[in-house]
Amino acid sequence: MTITVLQPAGWAAPKGYANGVAATGLQVFVAGQIGWNAQCAFDSDDLVAQVRQALANVKAVLAEAGAQPQHITRMTWYLVDKREYLKRGREIGAVFREVIGHYGIAMTAVQVAGLIEDRAQVEIEVTAVVPQG
Repeated sequence: MTITVLQPAGWAAPKGYANGVAATGLQVFVAGQIGWNAQCAFDSDDLVAQVRQALANVKAVLAEAGAQPQHITRMTWYLVDKREYLKRGREIGAVFREVIGHYGIAMTAVQVAGLIEDRAQVEIEVTAVVPQG
C-alpha cells in the first residue's frame, strides 16, 4: 500500500490533519460511529468520553477488514457543539493520539444541528485503504 500526503507547494502546513491523501489498496468505508458502546448504550454524555468511544468503535469496525488506524485516509467528524470541541481540543487531541496515533489523514469537522441519537455529541466516519497482496 502506498499513502501519499498531498500538500500543495506554498501552503501552510495543517495542524492535526492532512489537506489530502492519495492511496492504493483495498478500500474500507466505515459508517458514522457515535460514542456508545457495543450494546448501543451511552456510558457518558461527556464529549471527550464520546470521542474516545467513537474512535474505539471505528477501530473495531476497521479490524473486521484487517485494517488498522494507520490505514485511515479520510475522516469526517459531525459535532453538535463546535465551541465545546474547540474548548476541549487538547483533551480530544490526546484521545486521538491514544486511539488513532497519527495525523496523516484528510479530515473534515462540521457542526450539525443534531444527530439521530439525541445523546450523541459526535459522529465519526472513516475511509481506510488496506495493503493488498
